[in-house]
Amino acid sequence: MKRTLLSVAILALCFSTASAQEKEKKEEGFKFTTVKANPITSVKNQNRSGTCWAYSSLGFFESELLRMGKGEFDFAEMFLAHKTYQDRAVAAVRMHGDVSFSQGGSFYDAVYCMKNYGMVPQTAMPEPGTLYGDTLPNFTELFNIAEGYVNGIAKSETLKKLSPIWKKSLVSTLDNYLGECPTEFTYKGKKYTPQSYMASTGLNMDDYVSLTSFTHHPFYTKFIIEVQDNWRWGESYNLPLNEFMEVMDSAVKNGYTFAWGADVSETGFTRNGIAVCPDVKKQQDELGSDFARWFGKTKSDQSAALTSKPLPEIEVTQEMRQEAYDNWETTDDHGMIIYGIAKDQNGKEYFMVKNSWGKSGKYDGIWYASKAFVAYKTMNILIHKDALPKAIAKKLGIK
Repeated sequence: MKRTLLSVAILALCFSTASAQEKEKKEEGFKFTTVKANPITSVKNQNRSGTCWAYSSLGFFESELLRMGKGEFDFAEMFLAHKTYQDRAVAAVRMHGDVSFSQGGSFYDAVYCMKNYGMVPQTAMPEPGTLYGDTLPNFTELFNIAEGYVNGIAKSETLKKLSPIWKKSLVSTLDNYLGECPTEFTYKGKKYTPQSYMASTGLNMDDYVSLTSFTHHPFYTKFIIEVQDNWRWGESYNLPLNEFMEVMDSAVKNGYTFAWGADVSETGFTRNGIAVCPDVKKQQDELGSDFARWFGKTKSDQSAALTSKPLPEIEVTQEMRQEAYDNWETTDDHGMIIYGIAKDQNGKEYFMVKNSWGKSGKYDGIWYASKAFVAYKTMNILIHKDALPKAIAKKLGIK
């Protein structure tokens, strides 16, 4: 009887301990507290289209209008894509394919479009995807057609002279898939052209600057970031890393958002709303032979464990950034919007990021990117010049 009671007690203790461990395991993870969150418009879904640059840049300008007290706007990403693909096709043909024709783009494409072609509200264009029976944009078929067509002309070894109508076929294809770009439309009872609508917003494209941080060009000068999607050769101001990070931190704390171009191919950028740079070597050194047991036997298991809760991160240096860029480890993968700052349960700060993958991930389309990740993997940002600390703006010659 006593043995039975003792056995029951031991089992109960084991069950209690196991339950406590299981509860503790479930409670592990990231716990964020918002420090500062600036206004943004709703999260959208680029779906199967390489248009993150359009969603992030236009979403950024929508946030700017909120900051300026102009109210909520919803710009048409497909208008921007349509105009950009026309221009990119011309550049590809002019350069015999040495300028690539692809779905990607840069923040400067939005600046150029809004300055030269204007903008339209979403209501002036068909909803993305609807013209080909979808509910979201899907460029698979479109670019099978358009890319083959443009490259067939640009890289032809038999064409000696272009006909005056080659571009019309491309525009017709874009019209069929994206919708025709209106030359005039009515919005809230008033007639506009894209140019007059853009003027009505009060946005001045000359107020916006692109910033970056690399050592292969002098600091405090402008240069063209050498990536394929910067095909318009837009320039960025070059800052030392510490000042680059100071701009971003100061901007958010002073009420500004900015468009963020980054590399999301890293294992630390999860599909569940977290972007971190875990110090794998430190974890391996501390755990030794137990590393694989604690963090899983496969690389996938280890990656999941290293991004499942706050862990020590790498110390990012200017040299590390440059080496990753020079070795093609940091690329211009994805455009998003940084709009806030949050702290985890240990008091470490993260940037709050609006993505364009719909309400995916743990936080309904919002990502939390550690400052280590942002320092290491940012390609460039697009920001209002007034968001720069005065001392830094002076060094860059920005007034």
